[in-house]
Amino acid sequence: MGELGELELELLQGNQEKHISLLKNFVAGGAGGACLLFVGHPLDTIKGLLGLYKGMGAPLASVAPMMAISFFGFGLGKQLLQPDSTKTLMPTQLFLSGCLAGVFTTVIVCPGERVKCLLQVQASGGQQAVRYAGPLDCALKLYKTQGIRSIYKGTTLTLIRDVPSNGAYFMAYDFLKHKMTAEGESVSQLSTPKILLCGGIAGICNWIVGLPPDVLKTNFQTAPDGRYRGTGLLDVLRELLRDEGPRALYKGSNAVFLRAFPANAACFLGYELALECLNWLAPTW
Repeated sequence: MGELGELELELLQGNQEKHISLLKNFVAGGAGGACLLFVGHPLDTIKGLLGLYKGMGAPLASVAPMMAISFFGFGLGKQLLQPDSTKTLMPTQLFLSGCLAGVFTTVIVCPGERVKCLLQVQASGGQQAVRYAGPLDCALKLYKTQGIRSIYKGTTLTLIRDVPSNGAYFMAYDFLKHKMTAEGESVSQLSTPKILLCGGIAGICNWIVGLPPDVLKTNFQTAPDGRYRGTGLLDVLRELLRDEGPRALYKGSNAVFLRAFPANAACFLGYELALECLNWLAPTW
């Protein structure tokens, strides 16, 4: 191979992302989820300095494993679509890899959000509306009354939200990360400000795609049993548009986007830092 060909190969390999094992993706994703919650939780509970992290234990127990599974799913998708590690994945392939992550997380996200939505509605209704003593009591009562189907009510809408939104999420981050990497350098050398920017934009992209189905899912999961037929998608959408108009699909978007940028910037920074630590501590994983 001539000198020019060798140089081109070095540049290509320098701009490639190193192969990351699924185990490292899982562990680093969990660390990223913890960082996401650490930054995002205070924005949900701004009631004074001492109360910023009140009640963080329960969300941490769910968000960290959820993000671990999400990054694991994305890593698996990339491996399935990228048998040759010397080739950069196209945006469509990145999107499909992210979609797989959304399928994986739905298994734990759907029941968790079903319980959370019911407890939030209960809290807004005052003492007379109290039916559940807490998350575990809520889950048990749902199971006793209508079985596992009641706990997983809204699964289809959760998939409709999480599959494309995770696709947009991971595609945006990976695509921007490669675009911001200087020619001849590795994406693993990307500076902290650029990682934060890529992660923040990815978080916004996630919710631009995911917020409308999230609104529909919440309305469906908190509705009385039997109100909507089947998956409830068309019925909920029709009712929402009739009563509140198209703008209702982005209800609360200002608060969501305000939280999404810093929280997801921290998530991806935590993920990248955790990967560096894992590569140093356990290079053979």
